[in-house]
Amino acid sequence: MALTRPRIFLLVLVFLAIALIVAWRWGHRGLPSGEAPLRLTPVSFAEMQGWASSDPRAALSAFKRSCAVLVKKSPLSAMGGVGYAGTVGDWQGACSAAPSSASNAADARRFFETWFSPVAVSAGDDNEGLFTGYYEPELRASRTRHDRYQTPILGQPDDLIEVDLGLFRPEFKNEHIVGRIERQTLLPYPTRAEIDTHGLSRAPILVYAEDPVTVFFLHIQGSGRVRLDDGSIIRLAYAAKNGRAYTPIGRTLIARGELDRAIVSLQSIRDWLNTHPADAREVMETDASYVFFKEEPLADPALGSEGSEGAKLTPEASLAVDYRLHPLGAPFFLEADVPDGDAAKPDRSFRRLLIAQDTGGAIRGAVRGDVFWGLGRRAEEIAGRMKAHGKFTVLLPKPVAAKLGAHKDFGHSP
Repeated sequence: MALTRPRIFLLVLVFLAIALIVAWRWGHRGLPSGEAPLRLTPVSFAEMQGWASSDPRAALSAFKRSCAVLVKKSPLSAMGGVGYAGTVGDWQGACSAAPSSASNAADARRFFETWFSPVAVSAGDDNEGLFTGYYEPELRASRTRHDRYQTPILGQPDDLIEVDLGLFRPEFKNEHIVGRIERQTLLPYPTRAEIDTHGLSRAPILVYAEDPVTVFFLHIQGSGRVRLDDGSIIRLAYAAKNGRAYTPIGRTLIARGELDRAIVSLQSIRDWLNTHPADAREVMETDASYVFFKEEPLADPALGSEGSEGAKLTPEASLAVDYRLHPLGAPFFLEADVPDGDAAKPDRSFRRLLIAQDTGGAIRGAVRGDVFWGLGRRAEEIAGRMKAHGKFTVLLPKPVAAKLGAHKDFGHSP
């Protein structure tokens, strides 16, 4: 339906109203009111525990893929976040110098040490935060609805409107609203419960899956691989979402007394849903957020789908960060203890360089990250149980890091 002049005027009013709300919520200089300031403090590589014995070769490959995205942008473009990483032009030297591969870990470390300076990230005086994990699930599905294949996986509806408020005001970069127009009124898009109940005539059905619980976790992870009943394998990648707030259903189950907070994980939540089929749908629908997908060829099976930056994700070398604060494409060295692939074993030390290539609805805060673990049972086991407290250090091009001084704060406390 074409937009008439009254509709356009209405949309402008709505966008301006939302922009004012966002401005009120955000305070100044990029941090939401009430959050501790993002503090950056230059350090040395020697102060990074485990750096000297780390193997950043996978991160080097991931960094090259980020550089392929950056090279398409104007050198004057900001790197993103709250602006501490400079411009794309500030990163071009490191991108040009990055080798296609490194024969050993020492050569990879030498590249990063030559071109970057480490800068510790903290939330005010607190340098520790929460780090979780995600993975690429595999589902079984069919192109047609039959037998056990009954749960639809939807593509992006043709009436979904997503607006980047940054196009109207630069300080609102990466802030979006999602909705649809009905009778000259911009309305929120339907919730998960509404979509489950009434369907969406404007959304194509990509495939029918055999298990609604697995489809729900596909929505949480954002992409996955699908083994079709004809034996072929496709990838379903993130296309859009309905714009509703994400609510972790683990929180719902805790509030209802169904699970203890200490044991909440992907595995315990899935077990509860599978053993309570009569209540599973109601619980899943307490998360109003809903994800729409697009079909992609599998291409390199060793890599994940594209992250928010536009680069393919590398297992154990890609990281989702808070895009409001941190730039995509930047290397981050994580110091944490993570679950082992064997649930019976204790956590293990994880000292790894990762490249920020993705974002997530639950990834909020200065010291907050989500590690991509790849595909398979081991990746699912680690990602599903990972709730690690740790710290990370961003690597910035040396001229950019030199401008920070002793330390620099972004944002404010109330």
